Amino acid sequence: MIKEYLKSRLKVIILLLVVVSVFASSYLLFDMPAVTVLYPVLLCLGIFLVIGTIDFLITLGKHKQLEIRELPVPSGILEKDYQEIIRKLKEEEEYSHKKATEEYNNMVEYYTVWAHQIKTPIASMRLQLQAEDTDAARRLNGDLNRIEEYVGMVLAFLRLDSDSTDYVIKETDLDKIIKPVIRKFARDFITKKLAMDYEPLETRVLSDEKWLSFVIEQVISNAVKYTKNGGIRIYMKEPGVLCIEDTGIGISAEDLPRVFENGYTGFNGREDKRASGIGLYLCKRVCDNLGHKISAESVQGEGTKIIIDLNQHQLGIE
Repeated sequence: MIKEYLKSRLKVIILLLVVVSVFASSYLLFDMPAVTVLYPVLLCLGIFLVIGTIDFLITLGKHKQLEIRELPVPSGILEKDYQEIIRKLKEEEEYSHKKATEEYNNMVEYYTVWAHQIKTPIASMRLQLQAEDTDAARRLNGDLNRIEEYVGMVLAFLRLDSDSTDYVIKETDLDKIIKPVIRKFARDFITKKLAMDYEPLETRVLSDEKWLSFVIEQVISNAVKYTKNGGIRIYMKEPGVLCIEDTGIGISAEDLPRVFENGYTGFNGREDKRASGIGLYLCKRVCDNLGHKISAESVQGEGTKIIIDLNQHQLGIE
């Protein structure tokens, strides 16, 4: 603080040095007694130190007020003008923030209503397809699954940044979450002739059932999408650590560190034009909110393993 203060008063310090130089020059030019020069110099220095100390304390007090976002009483016309500019900028910022918040809330409300409304025709089409067991019906059912998945992603994206959340953290049976997701993709497994290696895990975890189901559904959806041969295996790597492993096309080494970034699709995404690059990003955000950890291991051409550590590391939700 003292260093910054001295920099701000550099002109005054230079002026003082000039005055001292004038006194010294007078002493040398006119051969005056040393006391006639030394006395006024010391007097000026003393006055300067007193005034400088008072000014430093006033400046320090204003600095502390500004640290707590409180404008001090202006000591001059320039400070008054600066504070008036700050007030106007603050009013404009508050107005812009209020307007942006209103627009965001209107957008969230619209898309939330849209997402809930579109679920009705999806459910209706699914009911009509249940009566048929043909290749065309299975393909259409798979397309409906993807539509429903995209709708769920929209809702998840909107809710993640909402001021209020609907998390309900409680002890949950993991099999109760996984089994409905597997049933949802059953026709996709049949159509693509993929094997599902899953035995009841008989594990209970502390989490939110709905949001954890969303994460598992996204991971299995990706596994089904990028696996043409072989199958998917779901198992516990160790207590509290869930693994979902596929034998799909895998992820390249350069893409692997960025698979959880928003909008990042990598090489596979560029090959598959339908990829949005948002699924794993949402999974990461949800897991962070739930206090879980999610990571990926993969070898290109051999498959991908998504690891979800369901042990509570940090949970900031009451």
